Amino acid sequence: MAPKADLNPNVSGLTPSATVAINERSNALRSEGMDIFKLGLGQSPFPVPDSVVQRLQDCAHEKDYLPVAGLLELRQAVANYHQRRAGVPYTADQVIVGPGSKELMFLLQLVFPGELLLPAPMWVSYEPQAHILGRSATCLHTSADQRWRLQPKQLEEHCKKDPSRPRLLFLTYPNNPTGTSYTADELTELATIARRYNIIVMSDEIYGELDHGGTYRTIASSYPEGTISSSGLSKWCGAGGWRLGTFVVPEQLNTIRDAIVAVASETFTSTSAPIQYAAVRAFEGGDDIDAYLVQSRRILQALGNWIHTRLGQADVMTVAPEGGFYLFADFTAHTESLHARGITTGAELCERLLQETGVAILPGSCFGQGETSLTTRLSYVNFDGAAALASAAGVPEHTELDERWLSQFCNRTLRATERLCAWVQQA
Repeated sequence: MAPKADLNPNVSGLTPSATVAINERSNALRSEGMDIFKLGLGQSPFPVPDSVVQRLQDCAHEKDYLPVAGLLELRQAVANYHQRRAGVPYTADQVIVGPGSKELMFLLQLVFPGELLLPAPMWVSYEPQAHILGRSATCLHTSADQRWRLQPKQLEEHCKKDPSRPRLLFLTYPNNPTGTSYTADELTELATIARRYNIIVMSDEIYGELDHGGTYRTIASSYPEGTISSSGLSKWCGAGGWRLGTFVVPEQLNTIRDAIVAVASETFTSTSAPIQYAAVRAFEGGDDIDAYLVQSRRILQALGNWIHTRLGQADVMTVAPEGGFYLFADFTAHTESLHARGITTGAELCERLLQETGVAILPGSCFGQGETSLTTRLSYVNFDGAAALASAAGVPEHTELDERWLSQFCNRTLRATERLCAWVQQA
C-alpha cells in the first residue's frame, strides 16, 4: 500500500501561479496549432543588453559558491544603483541578492511576524505566499477613479484601528497589474503615514526603470529608515529566466536582513555565480544601458497608449499606463451583453476570449478582485523586442512612434487588441 500523501493545509488546493499557468497553457494551445496571442505572462519582450550578455559569457567559468548575501562587487553595484535613484547613501552590507525578487519576498514574509498590507489590484503571488506561510494578509482595495493608487487616508484609517500592530506594506509601482504609478508628493504622503505607524514598506521597484517618462521616484527617498527596496533583472533588463533579484535593507532593519540571509543559507545557499558576475554590468549602468532603457520606455509608452485609446473606443475602461507593460481592463460597460452570452465572471470572460479569439489574458480575480468582477490584465509584450529596439533607435528621439510604426513592429499586439475589441462588441 502506498504511503498516505497528506499535505500541509496551507498548500492543500494551491495551484500554480496564474501568470505561469497561462503561459504554459498558451504554449500548449500553440503546439496544437491554435494561433495564440500571448498577453498573459508579464515577460519583457526585449533582449538582454549586449554588454550584460558578454559579461555572462566571460564569467561562465565561475563555479564557486558565493556568499549567501551575494557577490560583494554586485552588492556594491546594487547599493550604488539605489543611491543614484533614491538619493540615500547605501552600502554593500545592506544588499541581499537572491534567485529572483520573488524568492526574497517570500523569505521576507517568512521572517516578519506582522500583518501584511496589500493594495489591490496586486501582483498574483503576494497573497498566495502569505497563505503558504499562514500569515495574515489584508487587502486595501483601490479604485479606477483614484488611478488604482493607495490613498494615504485609506492607509491611516486601517492602521489607526490598531496603531501598535507590526505591519508590512507591499507597494508596487509602476504597478502590476494596473500600469499606474505614484507622484513624488503621493509617496511623501504615504511615507508620513508609514512613519507614524512604524510600517515597514516593501517597495517593489522591479518596473522602476520602465517608468514611461524616465522620472521614477521611490518612497525610500522620503522614508529611508523604513523602506526595503527590491529590484532585479527580469523586467527592465529583459532577463527573467536568469532569476536574479535584489533587496536593499536599511540599517535600522538589520535584524530582518540578517534573518533573511540566515534562512537563505538553509534554502537556496547562493544565487548562480555567473549570473551574479553578469549582473554587476547591468547595475553599473552606462551609456549603452541608458540608450537601451530610453528606447524600451519609448516603445512601451507608445504601445500602451495606443491600446488604452483603442480599448476606450470599444467601451473597455483602462487607466492610461505610466510604466511597465500592463493595462487593467474593465469590461463593466458590457455587463448586459456579456451576461446574455453566459459570461458572468472574469474567469469566464478570459476563457471565452481565449477559445474564440486566441487572445490570452488573465482575470482580475487573479489580482485580488472579486470573482464576478469583469476586470482583466493585459500584458502587451507579444512582439519582437529586438527588432523594435533596433528600429526605434533609428527614429529621431522626439518623433512619435506612431500607429504605422507600431503596426510594423508590434503587429501581433495590435491584432490581439483588435480581436478583443471586435469580440466584446458582438451583439
